[in-house]
Amino acid sequence: MALSNFQKALRIYSTKIMNDDFAIFIMVWGRPEKMWTAHSLRKQGYTGKIFYVADDLDVTLPEYKAKYGDDLLVFSKAAMADEVDPGDNSGDLRSTMYAVNAIPRLAKENGIKYFFIMCDDYPGFVYKFDSELNFKENQIKSLDGVFELLLDFYKKTSAQSIAMAQCGDFIGGENSNSTKDIKLKRKAMNSFLCSTDRPFQFIGRMNEDVTTYVNLGNKGNLFLTVPNVAIHQRPTQADNGGLSGMYLDYGTYVKSFFTVMYNPSCAKVGEMGEKHKRLHHKVKWRNAVPCIISEQYRKESRVTGETL
Repeated sequence: MALSNFQKALRIYSTKIMNDDFAIFIMVWGRPEKMWTAHSLRKQGYTGKIFYVADDLDVTLPEYKAKYGDDLLVFSKAAMADEVDPGDNSGDLRSTMYAVNAIPRLAKENGIKYFFIMCDDYPGFVYKFDSELNFKENQIKSLDGVFELLLDFYKKTSAQSIAMAQCGDFIGGENSNSTKDIKLKRKAMNSFLCSTDRPFQFIGRMNEDVTTYVNLGNKGNLFLTVPNVAIHQRPTQADNGGLSGMYLDYGTYVKSFFTVMYNPSCAKVGEMGEKHKRLHHKVKWRNAVPCIISEQYRKESRVTGETL
C-alpha cells in the first residue's frame, strides 16, 4: 500500500471493530499510579483488549493487581532469565527483555494471535504527515482504524514485526532525514506489532530492540517502521519506575555497546546530536542486512549460458 494512501485507506477501517484475536500488551514495572499509554489508547479511540504484563519480582505488584485485576498478566522473571540471552553476566535483571520475550507465550495462552507490545509511557499517538505527505503532526482520534490498517499491512508482508515511528525520528522537523526521505525503515523500536505465528527472541539486556532487529536482519529477517504514525514518549529517566534507575546507573554508552557486542561488523558507538551531543549506537546498513543487487550487475554463466 502506497504511503501516500495511508490516511485515505484509514477511512475504510475506521468503522471496524478490532478482532477478537488482537490485543495490546503493555509492559509495566514500579509505577502503578501512572499509566500514560492505556489512557492515551482509550482517549484516542482504541476499543480493543489491553493486557498489562508484570514480573513476579515487582514490589508494586499488589497495587497493579488491585488496579487491573484479570487484565494483569504475571510471569516468572527468574524462569524467563533461564531462557533468554542477556549478553552479559552481571545478574542484573532490570530489563524489558524478559517481559517482551514472555509476551508471545502470554498472548497464546489468552487466545491472542496478533498483538502490539508497548511500554507504559506514551502520552500520545500522532500522524506525522497529512494525506498529501506534507509534514504536519496531528493527534490520532481513531486508533482502532490505525491498528486495523497496520495489521492488514503486516499480514500482507513477511516482516517479523512492524513498528510505529518514534517522534525522535523527526528531530529537525521538515529538515529531518525521516521527513525528506519518507519510506519504510528497516528497523523496529519501542512498539512492536507481532504474531504468535512469527516467533523470534529479543536478545541483549539493554538496547534489546536495536540489537534484535540488526542481528536478525543480518540473517535475512525483516523488521519495518511505518513513518506515517508515531508514538510520543515521556523523556528518558524523567520518571521513577520503569528502567529509569538502570539507565542512570549504566549510561548510554553501556546501553549502546550491547548492540556492538552482538553485531561488531556493522554497529559502533558514536556521538549523536548537534549541540547537545551524547553517545549512541550507529548502524552501517550496507554491512548490516542483505541488499538487493542492481540488474546492471547481472551476468550469464560462461559454461551454461544461464543467468546468474
